[in-house]
Amino acid sequence: MASPSSFSKAILTLACLLLLVGGTSAQLSIYYYYETCPLLCPTVKSIVQAEIAKEARMGASLLRLFFHDCFVNGCDGSNLLDDTPTFTGEKNAAPNVNSLRGFDVVDKIKSAVEGVCPGVVSCADLLAIIARDAVEILGGPGWDVKLGRRDARTASQAAANNSIPPPTSNLNALISSFQNHGLSQKDLVALYGAHTVGQARCTNFRARIYNENNIDSSFAVTTKSNCPSVTGVGDNNLAGLDFQSATSFDNTYFVNLMKKRGLLHSDQQLFNGGSTDSLIRAYAQSQGTFFQDFVAAMINMGDIKPLTGSNGEIRRNCRRIN
Repeated sequence: MASPSSFSKAILTLACLLLLVGGTSAQLSIYYYYETCPLLCPTVKSIVQAEIAKEARMGASLLRLFFHDCFVNGCDGSNLLDDTPTFTGEKNAAPNVNSLRGFDVVDKIKSAVEGVCPGVVSCADLLAIIARDAVEILGGPGWDVKLGRRDARTASQAAANNSIPPPTSNLNALISSFQNHGLSQKDLVALYGAHTVGQARCTNFRARIYNENNIDSSFAVTTKSNCPSVTGVGDNNLAGLDFQSATSFDNTYFVNLMKKRGLLHSDQQLFNGGSTDSLIRAYAQSQGTFFQDFVAAMINMGDIKPLTGSNGEIRRNCRRIN
């Protein structure tokens, strides 16, 4: 008969194996679909790559979908649900309406994944994989994505309005918002580094370029050329969040902040004499340090309140519950 210690070791080994294959584990694992959908990652990446090749901006948009999902009641795919006559989703919440994009790309990826392993992979997990692939394709770091999330059957427009920090946020509000989701100041600054790619609408940075003093004058003048001072005029005109390299995932966003060239009020708040200044300097000096901390922060964000086990569902269509 095996000794108690041998029996305990056997149980631990079995638990680890269950975690790796992931079939019914309530925990997230990088091996969750190892047996049930071995073609998942190459299927997703090929489409993300093709879509970014068609429009480089799409990479930032796909990354942003994951952030806006996780910050509203956890990483559960709720922001992909369409409104219906009897259901109010999150797409028309203030931080999302006329802003979130890439839903058609997610649809295309979901359809392809359903073709190779029907009814297996959640939309919530797809957002996590897509975000990683987008970063890597744009020149950023790659990482092993923890998987095993299930999809929400509900959404909350009110939570979306209240949980996603607006571009007008000051540093204290940003820190508080991220702390409410279990994320540190380091996570905050590293995740805001995602603004090294993508664009923002004039309506979100007009007040900064016309009214604020902690801004480089030449940068303000250049940006004003595509963003008139009159509200309602040119509101949807776009400018790069990182005006130097808005389609390359690098550390120039932090270099720009040190030069007072942050596009959004909330961006420049990260380097404005506060507690996050030292992190900005570290990331501006070392892209490797930024990449390392960004990966850790993305993994931490992906751990926000996932639905696992028998909670939620695996949607067949990311836009609606089954």
